[in-house]
Amino acid sequence: MKLAPRLAVLLTALAVTACAPQTSNNSSSDKDEKTGTLRVWLFQEVGNKPKEKVVDSVVAAFEKAHKDTKVDIEYIPIDTRAQRVKAAFNDPDSAPDVMEYGNTDTAGYVKDGGLLDVTKEFGDWSEAKDTDPTAKQSVTVDDKIYGAPFYVGVRALYYRTDVFKELGLEVPKTMAELAETARKIRAAKPELYGLVVGGAYTYGAMPFIWANGGELATGKGGSYASAIDSAAAQKGIKAYTSLFSDDNCPAAKCAGMGGNDTITAFAAGKSGMAIGGDFSHTAVEAGKVKGKYAVVPLPGVASGSIAPAFAGGNNIGVLKSTSHRTLAVELMEQLTSKKTQASMFDAMGFLPTFADVRQQAAAEEPYVKPFAQTLAAGTKFVPASPAWAQIDSSLVLPTMFQEVISGKKDVAGASKEAATKMNDAFGSVG
Repeated sequence: MKLAPRLAVLLTALAVTACAPQTSNNSSSDKDEKTGTLRVWLFQEVGNKPKEKVVDSVVAAFEKAHKDTKVDIEYIPIDTRAQRVKAAFNDPDSAPDVMEYGNTDTAGYVKDGGLLDVTKEFGDWSEAKDTDPTAKQSVTVDDKIYGAPFYVGVRALYYRTDVFKELGLEVPKTMAELAETARKIRAAKPELYGLVVGGAYTYGAMPFIWANGGELATGKGGSYASAIDSAAAQKGIKAYTSLFSDDNCPAAKCAGMGGNDTITAFAAGKSGMAIGGDFSHTAVEAGKVKGKYAVVPLPGVASGSIAPAFAGGNNIGVLKSTSHRTLAVELMEQLTSKKTQASMFDAMGFLPTFADVRQQAAAEEPYVKPFAQTLAAGTKFVPASPAWAQIDSSLVLPTMFQEVISGKKDVAGASKEAATKMNDAFGSVG
């Protein structure tokens, strides 16, 4: 995406005129050095060079504006980040000043005492007012801000335009029509999945729960309680697990699939539809279905509605142990600014967390439009509890789905067991 000249000028002006952060006193370090070296950890992406180019530009401008200040960037593997971050929290001398992290990690990192409270600085930052509400929620724990959103990712419905045209099908406008259309595709073309789904695809299943009025949990902070076994949530679980059948996506093949597996199947031309993210665009474009697919928001229960999607993505925060608080917060803001996010979209396809920048991206890159519409319709996030990492890593929800799919348990029994496990996790971090 090449931003229109007027927007590019606006973003440059905003980056130049942004207020320097105010120093406050909740850092565990009693130092706020105005010179020296800032250490930064960012995630190593597949094909990282474009990201490096954007970051290098930000760093060059930052160092030019701050005499006797250097920025040392290290790109760390995503798969081993947990060990690195834990070690950094335990040994401040080896810790970076600024760090990229997954947005579902926020609450856990706050509980571990690793992230700096930047509520005041975020509130004073002129660009913060345009941050997507759900993205802001992903850096918020107990009404305090612990970082700045870097990019956001949501999922929508990919479908085969050639298959729909051949079979005379219309794009589904409700979840019921989605299931019906999937079965029509499978019946007419048994070599294809109708809608490819995965029993281990947690974030693909969540919209079915939310669209039916269910929630993962209720509460706040240390007082979360699972809601996965509520009547509304059970309705959504039933809607999703009913798709694992021989007339759509056989359980024997689909129960163990994760999100990447479903996109791989769609890109390879093995399915009529799939639920995929904006971040799946490149993989699909590189597949056999290039030029033969389109994307629309995933429909909700009511005709014309959009199912709430999980708002994934990454954030950038400052570590509590920094001895360069003011500089570190300013660098965080520059790395997540409108100008940087626009450049990062050009380079990597990461969706901006600022509504105005995202609208411009959607206007200039058509593939962004359904994802922007999904975000605008309202998205959801996981419970802002450090327990979520435990719930996620112990596969509580995939186990629930798979027990229903396999017939080992009915929806009520499987969801009740999942609720018990979730509540045990919530209780353990209280």
